[in-house]
Amino acid sequence: MASARAALLRRHCLAAAAGGGANPVLFCGHGLRYRKLEVILTTTIDKLGKAGEVVKVAPGHFRNHLMPKMLAVPNIDKFTLLIREQRKLYQPQEVEVVKEVRKEDDDARQQEEKLKEYQTAAKRLDNALLVLRRFISVGNELRSPVTKDEIISEVARQLNINIHPDNLHLPSPLASLGEFELPLRLPRDIPRPEGKLQWTLTVKIRRK
Repeated sequence: MASARAALLRRHCLAAAAGGGANPVLFCGHGLRYRKLEVILTTTIDKLGKAGEVVKVAPGHFRNHLMPKMLAVPNIDKFTLLIREQRKLYQPQEVEVVKEVRKEDDDARQQEEKLKEYQTAAKRLDNALLVLRRFISVGNELRSPVTKDEIISEVARQLNINIHPDNLHLPSPLASLGEFELPLRLPRDIPRPEGKLQWTLTVKIRRK
C-alpha cells in the first residue's frame, strides 16, 4: 500500500515537472538554493515532522534525499490537495474505544441513582401538605371517610409522585376534618430526615 502511494505521488510530481519543462529532480527546488524550502511530508520522519505536516528543509536535503524517496513533495496547492486525498484513502480509520463497564459496576451505579431518586421523592413527601376537601355530616365527621387508595391517588395528582400502598401506613380511613401526619414506610437505605424518626406525609382534610 505504501509503495502504491509513493508511486502515485511520484507520477504526479514528475508530471508537474514535465509540464513546466524542468528537470524532474531539480523542479521543486528551483531557485531556492540558498534558503529553506517548504515541503509536505508524505510520511512521518523522526525529528522532522509527521505525515501531512508542512516543514522547512534545505533544498539539497530535499533534492538528494526526500524527493527521490518520495518522503516529501513541494508545498504547492496541487500537492496539498493530493496529500490530503491520499491520507483519506490510506490512513487507517480511527477506532472508537468503548470503555468496558463491568456488570457489577453498572448495577451499583444504577442502585445509587435509584436511591437518590427515592430520597428526593421522600423529601418532597415529608415537606408536602396534601389537602383534600370533603363534605361533612355531623360536626367534623366526614360524610364519606378518606381511604388509603384516595390518598395515594391524590399524592400522584398533587405531588406527581407514585407510591405503593405498602409505603403508606393507614390502619383505618380518615373520618373527620383536621390535619393528620401519616407514617411512610420507605426503604431503610434512605437516610431518615434530620430530627425525625421516620418519613411522614401530612394530610389536611377541609370542609368542602
